[in-house]
Amino acid sequence: MKWKRNTGFDQIEDRRGQAGSGGGLGDVLGSGGGGIPIPIPGGATGGVGGLALLVIVGFLLFSGVLGGGGGLSGLTPGGAVTPGGTLQPQNDTDQFVAYVVDNIQTFWADTFRASGQDYPVTKLVLFTGSTQSGCGQASAATGPFYCPSDQKVYLDLGFFDELKNRFGAKGGDFAIAYVIAHEFGHHVQTVLGTSQAMQDHIQQDPSSANDQSVRLELQADCLAGVWAHSDASDLEPGDIDEALSAAAAVGDDRIQEATQGRVDPESWTHGSAEQRVAWFTNGYRSGNVNDCDTFSQ
Repeated sequence: MKWKRNTGFDQIEDRRGQAGSGGGLGDVLGSGGGGIPIPIPGGATGGVGGLALLVIVGFLLFSGVLGGGGGLSGLTPGGAVTPGGTLQPQNDTDQFVAYVVDNIQTFWADTFRASGQDYPVTKLVLFTGSTQSGCGQASAATGPFYCPSDQKVYLDLGFFDELKNRFGAKGGDFAIAYVIAHEFGHHVQTVLGTSQAMQDHIQQDPSSANDQSVRLELQADCLAGVWAHSDASDLEPGDIDEALSAAAAVGDDRIQEATQGRVDPESWTHGSAEQRVAWFTNGYRSGNVNDCDTFSQ
C-alpha cells in the first residue's frame, strides 16, 4: 500500500509502556429518501440524512475483529483510565498505523459530509499487554476491539504476529489496514446506529444474540471493504490478498479449530472465514455502503 509519513499522529493515543502492561497475546488467547437503507432488527429500515441507520449489539461490551465462539477472553470491570500521549512514532509500523487511521477517518468524514452530517473523529489507542478502556480492563488477549462507551479503537500491535504465526495469515501492511478499518467500521455503526433497537430485539429474542453479533461483525468487514475500494489507487499488488488472508484467519471456525480442535457454529459471534472474506469482498467490489446489508441476508 502506498502511504505517507508524518500524518495522523494526533489520532493515536499511545499508552505503550504504561504501568500495568505486560503479557503477550500468545499467553492467554482463546477462542429512506435518497438514503442508504439497511434494515435493523425487527424489520424496520432506517436512514439518517442519506446514510444508513446501522446497528450495534448494545448489550455487548465491545466489538472486535477477533471471535472464537466463547473461548476468547474479554473485558473485565475496574480501574481508572490513564490517558496516553500523542503518538511519537518509533518505527515504520507506527507511521503506517497513523496514516491508515487518518485515511480511514478522512474517508468517513467525507462520506458523512456528503450526506449533510458530521463524522466525530475518534482515536486509536496503542497499548501493550493490558489497558483500561471505557468498557473495562482489556488485555492483549482481547484482540483489537472498539469500545462504544468511549468510542475508541484499541490495538496491541503484537496481535499481528499472533495472527500470522498462530492462525496462518499472510501478514503484510494491508492486513493491518484491514483490521483497523474493521474496528472503525464499528465506530461508524455506533455513530449512525441505534443500540436500543438491537437491545430491544435481543431482549425479545435472547436466542438471537449470537446471530445478531455475527451480522454486526460481517457488516464491519463490509464497511472495511468499502473503505478499501475508496483507496484503490494507493493499493499495490497483493494488498487485497493480505486483507482476505487476515479476514479468513479471524473467522470463528479457523480460531476454534486452532484453539479448541473443533468447530461449533452455534457459538460463533463473528462469522466463518468464508463469510468474512465474502463480506469484505462485497464492500471492496461495490464501494457502496448500501451493499453492506448483513441483517436481511
